[in-house]
Amino acid sequence: MDFTLSPHVEETRQRIRRFVDDHILPVEADPANYDDHENIATGPLEKLKAAAKAEGLWSLSLPEEWGGLGFSMTEIAPCYEEMNRSIFGPVCFNASAPDDGNMRVLSQVAREDQKEKWLRPIADGTIRSAFIMTEPHPGSGSDPSMMLTEAKKDGGKWIINGTKWFITGAGVAEHFILMARTSDNARRGLTAFLFHKDTPGWRIKRRIPIMGPEEHGGHCELVFEDMEIPDEDRLMEVGDGLKLTQIRLGPARLTHCMRWLGLAKRSMEIATEYVSKRESFGVKLADRESVQWLLGEAAMEIQIGRMLTMNAAWQLDRGDYARKEVSMAKIQVADTLHKAVDTAIQLNGARGYSKDTVLEWIYRYARQARLVDGASEVHKMVLARNLMAEGNDFWRWG
Repeated sequence: MDFTLSPHVEETRQRIRRFVDDHILPVEADPANYDDHENIATGPLEKLKAAAKAEGLWSLSLPEEWGGLGFSMTEIAPCYEEMNRSIFGPVCFNASAPDDGNMRVLSQVAREDQKEKWLRPIADGTIRSAFIMTEPHPGSGSDPSMMLTEAKKDGGKWIINGTKWFITGAGVAEHFILMARTSDNARRGLTAFLFHKDTPGWRIKRRIPIMGPEEHGGHCELVFEDMEIPDEDRLMEVGDGLKLTQIRLGPARLTHCMRWLGLAKRSMEIATEYVSKRESFGVKLADRESVQWLLGEAAMEIQIGRMLTMNAAWQLDRGDYARKEVSMAKIQVADTLHKAVDTAIQLNGARGYSKDTVLEWIYRYARQARLVDGASEVHKMVLARNLMAEGNDFWRWG
């Protein structure tokens, strides 16, 4: 594959970088712009969203007819890196989870009337959305086949009962994609549905407290009690739920990697700026060999993560599910984000551990990277199964 960016993509990347530097980082630096959950407050967010739209930097991955730029996966990768040089970045460009993945899958599989009803408001940035799949034990987590939430057909509608948890953004979402069991068929037992927040029969049981800063709307536990969804709001065919999750989750995992690489690079920016100025015993920290080792190793791991991410993006653009390529990128980048920010905190000393920089924010956020969208151990199992099935062809060219 060729890593050269087209002139249009390179120009867009540079424009995003300037937008982050000129508009988002100053907002990030002011504690008054944070909400109670350590994310950007609604007021400054809406101003930045309007500015990003005006700059033509909105919803990069959506087709142009839906207000986006129609970028491929390999084209959004360098741009998403630039967005997440700020902890506030992606949401300002309508490129944050879970909306980014929901918009992409709706644009791919929804009927035209469903797109207008369910996709348009998310694409315009007037509402937020959520993807509802994960359940408490003994329900589904990384293994969707364990799903316990049921949807039973009753005439022209479906009756939903069950419990879901760690549903990102549910506290502020208005449009939802819900996965539920419709049969015991191992491959075709799940179906996807669409519903609005005002639909009766469901409730948020609690917003689950977490270790790190939260996305808008938190990570919620939801209860469904005889909720009715019209059959017209079913997404894809009955039994296509597992197929939908494959279409959605592979690219969504990879866009996480793209954004995490931006945070890792931001951590290195903060570290290199500090060690280039800070002196100890008459020597700048940047001139010490031990510091250079730490910086060099972190920089190399970031570049490895970028190569794996771009390779997986290339495979997705070719029409492949790229399961093993996405898994390799997910493992590498999740570990790299933690390594980069941990290194940056170490080199900044007490300053890094304080709230004088965003490093402690990134550090707490980074711990989830090895858990969300499949724990690292699950992705290693995916790689092992591929290795056993393919043998030396696991490393084939092309």
